[in-house]
Amino acid sequence: MIHFEHLTYTYPGATTPALKDVSLDLPDGQLILLIGPSGAGKSTLLRCLNGLVPHFSGGVVSGAVRVNGYDPVAATPRLLSRHVGFVFQDPEAQFVTDRVEDEIAFALENAAMPPQEMRVRVEETLDLLDLTPLRDRPLKTLSGGERQRVAIAAALALRPSILVLDEPTSQLDPKSAEDVLNSLVRLNHDLGLTVILAEHRLERVLPYVDSIIYLPDDGGPILFDDARGVMKQVDLTPPLVSIGKAFGWQPLPLSIKEGLRFSRSWLAKHRCSVDGQPRHRRLFVRSSAPYVRARSVKVRYRDQEVLRGVNLDLWSGEIVVLMGRNGAGKTTLLRSLAGLVRPHAGDICIDGTPNAGRDVADICRQVGYLPQDPNTLLFADSVGEELAVTLRNHGVEVGDWRLEIGDWEREREKERAGAGETRVNLQSPISQSPSRSIAALLHKLGLFDKAEAYPRDLSVGERQRVALAAVTVTRPGALLLDEPTRGLDYAAKRELERLLHEWRNDGMAILVVTHDVELAAAIADRVILMSQGEIIAEGEPAEVMATSPLFAPQIAKLFPETGWLTVNDALGAMTCQD
Repeated sequence: MIHFEHLTYTYPGATTPALKDVSLDLPDGQLILLIGPSGAGKSTLLRCLNGLVPHFSGGVVSGAVRVNGYDPVAATPRLLSRHVGFVFQDPEAQFVTDRVEDEIAFALENAAMPPQEMRVRVEETLDLLDLTPLRDRPLKTLSGGERQRVAIAAALALRPSILVLDEPTSQLDPKSAEDVLNSLVRLNHDLGLTVILAEHRLERVLPYVDSIIYLPDDGGPILFDDARGVMKQVDLTPPLVSIGKAFGWQPLPLSIKEGLRFSRSWLAKHRCSVDGQPRHRRLFVRSSAPYVRARSVKVRYRDQEVLRGVNLDLWSGEIVVLMGRNGAGKTTLLRSLAGLVRPHAGDICIDGTPNAGRDVADICRQVGYLPQDPNTLLFADSVGEELAVTLRNHGVEVGDWRLEIGDWEREREKERAGAGETRVNLQSPISQSPSRSIAALLHKLGLFDKAEAYPRDLSVGERQRVALAAVTVTRPGALLLDEPTRGLDYAAKRELERLLHEWRNDGMAILVVTHDVELAAAIADRVILMSQGEIIAEGEPAEVMATSPLFAPQIAKLFPETGWLTVNDALGAMTCQD
């Protein structure tokens, strides 16, 4: 049994608590999903279960936590590790050895387990997660899904009764994510293991869970109920649930199988037809040379060819989404375009200038690159200073952004009072100076109140947005994003979608690598699929995604052969005849 009683926790130096008055009783043997807006405290709550909060992070705790009768504050993480297995957002961050079997055995060795018992335990754990064929493999050679399963196996080696996972599918392609979730369901059903996971991509996990905890960020009540009960009460819903709410489907469908029963009968009853193209789609006209051009690009790592003669064109005013399984070569291609990886064959040109012979700093004046791990871009002492440093590194004079932020906000208040809420373009008069560009961009990304915060103290989603701000504040001609929705809730994703469309309409060339099929459906002008270092498909989103069993979004599965990919497509393209 897990019990929280009026738990409040504040990080060191913070003025407001990360968790406030949390009271919950979580039953044994369930698969429980933890959801909430970015920055609501989900990771903090999970870390309270094994004592990492406050033993590792410090801070002030009040209230009580009990996990299997233990107090994680009074006990140590070492003791709690026998009861609570923990898998972090980034599995590589918790690996300490180089080989699969050694990684699983590591915790057992630290517990001084006798060798014979250790060997039996390792064999059982390998079999449990179908890792026996991989036991001798180096961890660096595994796919994202395989690494995630190894991290789970290492956490399970001590046979805990509770398994806690923080966004276990955030870096996985749809098939790898399904494999990991099926493993968790099997552990829950076959072993009675209590599984608690935090996840933003609800469309992936809703069909598997028993109950949901909703953690708000606005001081509202915490919800704990079965999946349908919570989904009815919150706006944080995947496309299937959103369309079910819009059409009044009862009981609210949580899986495509449940939803198809409604969608088929609904279409037949209303005799609906497709009214041309979805409303937000546009016909992209290529009127000039590509801003980014790659020809016959080949990249080799340790005698293994990762890119095999890739040809790619990216035009100004276009959003291209690059998708594929883990290990297909997508990140390598992005890094090659940004000059971080040098091809051993082929040519890359940015705005007509070859990359060959140019240093990375020079290339990055034309191309903004956001890597998967935002921490690699965060060095300054505050969020605002992070953006100021980027501008200075590009030779831009920056004044005191702290003073400008106050002036900018006062002018925004005047605008709102005079003409209602308006959206600020970064090129508008109130954001012409570099300092005011910082203020405007922080406001757009929902980070205005974090301007003075230390970036690495923020949540993963907030750090992702800070890194995005740092690479876009200079307004590069092209933007390369690698998994930009990691750690973002649906509201933050919608704001990102709006920003990407705005930047595209201003003439930026944007290339997005993502496993988030719902993001791809919402933003893409063109979709490219990669496999084994090669481009295997390319075209408009409806052509490439709608018929793919792996990369089709929920709406395409719910309404096949309509060309609809998003909730807006379905709501906007239906013309019903009563």
